[in-house]
Amino acid sequence: MRVVTWNLWWRFGPWADRRKAILAVLRELEPDAVGLQEVWSADGGENLAAWLAGELGLHCAWAPSPAPGRWQRRVGDDTVGIGTAVLSRRPVVERAVLRLPAPAELDDGRLALYARIDAPGHPVPFFTAHFTSGRAASAVRREQAAALAGFVAAHRHGTAHPPVVTGDLNARSDSPEVRLLRAGGGLRDAWEHAEPGARIDHVHVGPPGPGGLGRVRAVRRAGAGPVGGVWPSDHAAVVADLTDAGRGEPGDAGRSDPSGAG
Repeated sequence: MRVVTWNLWWRFGPWADRRKAILAVLRELEPDAVGLQEVWSADGGENLAAWLAGELGLHCAWAPSPAPGRWQRRVGDDTVGIGTAVLSRRPVVERAVLRLPAPAELDDGRLALYARIDAPGHPVPFFTAHFTSGRAASAVRREQAAALAGFVAAHRHGTAHPPVVTGDLNARSDSPEVRLLRAGGGLRDAWEHAEPGARIDHVHVGPPGPGGLGRVRAVRRAGAGPVGGVWPSDHAAVVADLTDAGRGEPGDAGRSDPSGAG
């Protein structure tokens, strides 16, 4: 199972060109599940996540921010929304949304989204979240990490597959907030299986299920350079390959070996 998390930089920069670059990266990756943050939607129903899902033949779960005003003022356009999304190769059979806690002066409607993915044999409890940014907001992120850990605990039941928690946590892996999330959720950082490096985008996975189900096999970055001269986002994607008891090891189904990618 190939998992991706990616912050798509909302409607900043040359967004119309960027979305084509985002699509090109995801098409090459052939993901099974994708957690997306800073996803735009527009009046009239246009939505970046839904467009990507349609182009890639994936299912889409979308959660709009309940408080987009601070974002809209940054681009001077109150017709564009922002939210969080999950794309998946298999249908989403259950979903829930958590508004992450934040004080009024920092609250810009950040969310965690849960989607239960109907994978063969073992449904996958998949989560993506977007924590508050800023060096001075560590205490806020700790509250958000505790809330997310509780959200994961409430929805990880009924399957042997470990929970998969993705997102832009706006904190490094050694930060108090990320350590709290790992401890509270019984999670491991997938990046432990790769070369160390500073990053704020994360994939965390619970203990493997029977036969190593959900065990991290490989992890890397993607989308970390221009595509056709256009940078897809101001974030790189994080890509993790997990053992899937129903399909064998990563690299099957016509994929190239992920260990050779940059």
